[in-house]
Amino acid sequence: MSPAHGSLDPKRWQALFFIALAQLMVVLDGTIVNIALPSAQTDLGISDGNRQWVITAYALAFGGLLLFGGRVADLWGRRRAFVIGLVGFALASALGGAASNEAMLYLSRALQGVFGALLAPAALSLLTILFTDAKERAKAFGVFGAIAGAGAAIGLLLGGALTDYLDWRWTFFVNIPFAVIAAVGAMMYIHEPENARNRSTLDIPGAVLASLGLVALVYGFARAEHEDWTESVTVTMFVAAVVLLAAFGIVESRVKSPLLPLRVITDRNRGGAYAALGLAIVGMFGLFLFLTYYLQVVRGYSPVKTGVAFLPMVAGMIIGSTQVGARLVTRVPARMLMVPGFLVASLGMLLLTQLSIDTSYAAVILPAQVLLGLGMGTAFMPAMSLATERVKPTDAGVAGAMVNVSQQVGGAIGIALLNTIAAGATTAYVTDHAAGATNERLLVLESMVHGYTTAIWWAFFIVLGSAVVSALLINSKGSGHGTDASGEGSDEGAPIPVMVH
Repeated sequence: MSPAHGSLDPKRWQALFFIALAQLMVVLDGTIVNIALPSAQTDLGISDGNRQWVITAYALAFGGLLLFGGRVADLWGRRRAFVIGLVGFALASALGGAASNEAMLYLSRALQGVFGALLAPAALSLLTILFTDAKERAKAFGVFGAIAGAGAAIGLLLGGALTDYLDWRWTFFVNIPFAVIAAVGAMMYIHEPENARNRSTLDIPGAVLASLGLVALVYGFARAEHEDWTESVTVTMFVAAVVLLAAFGIVESRVKSPLLPLRVITDRNRGGAYAALGLAIVGMFGLFLFLTYYLQVVRGYSPVKTGVAFLPMVAGMIIGSTQVGARLVTRVPARMLMVPGFLVASLGMLLLTQLSIDTSYAAVILPAQVLLGLGMGTAFMPAMSLATERVKPTDAGVAGAMVNVSQQVGGAIGIALLNTIAAGATTAYVTDHAAGATNERLLVLESMVHGYTTAIWWAFFIVLGSAVVSALLINSKGSGHGTDASGEGSDEGAPIPVMVH
């Protein structure tokens, strides 16, 4: 039975555990498969040219269908979408673990992306509609924000352990118990308010334009990473993305029941939160990539030891999100947490620009990770809460989807852009120092580290950009108000909207 109109669901805290478990599974999957990829490539005979599709197949399906998945959750009901997403993700994971050839592996990854695009927005929107009290909402989003931020680093540890001690296939099979437990718990403990369902018809033209536009955008960045930014297909993808997403914006402004009501993103605070989160993810995804390579290739860490080395960042994110952000978000404006949080994180980035081939982990990398974790955890919690704050209950799914879109697109940009910068700096270093080099191995390592630190400098300025965006756009006096219990939403009383791209 659904909770009464305007009342708090008595099982909401039990529901939070299963929502958080599902979110952890989705976030873990983003990095856990990366660790297992070399082993899977060897086992299935995947060529170097095709291995990127293990990552790209998931990214295209997930990124392209997020808005559609968010609106479907609004239409079907979030619990139903949540459970279907979990079951589908588990089946897709089983297919990946049992893959006997590369085609099966690609198919499983694409299906994971499809069901993940339904699951992720449903999870975030369930939090939005279940936790409407300000203090409780802060605690719930503190947990959710910590998982969203720390899950990627935990994935490195778990992926390394499973690959080293069991088999790469377990990086897929491990999702199944997560999904089963979360699905059973959802059926038992999750009940959404009756007034939160969106009964309008599905905007098919908007769904097609948004999905194709996001696929073109994500694929453009993925291809740029492996090819060249001026390569014809890459440029075509970017042009197509601009045209399709512009057409999507026009359609959404004219149809009766839009896939993405423009009020969701044109609100100053929500738009600012999406932009700040996206920029922060650009920097963070690039950092995870380079720090992983640095520890494994330059320092010779095993996958498991690399995962352990990331734990201080995980601890920092959990503390920042649950003990700093969640405790202060109802007492101070969101901007007063987001700006300092991103600044502290950028200070951690600044420390990592000092990497050399023999940098001390304890003296540089450890404190940098603690600063990054504390800063991102403190900033992510109010940002994720603000991104779904004061949205109409019937728009909660698509508002949650926009959080995931900003993160997914930010991740694609971060990996492509920063990897290109690092590769260019590495090549330039080799060219400049090759003549006087007496140790070829040393030159290779020094050039790699130079490439990493050059890219991390860019990541530092990008995360600083998150702080600037937060300072300029976020003006909410307090976070944690959630959706309007009346079901009518409170967009009407929001600050004067501005379009945020």
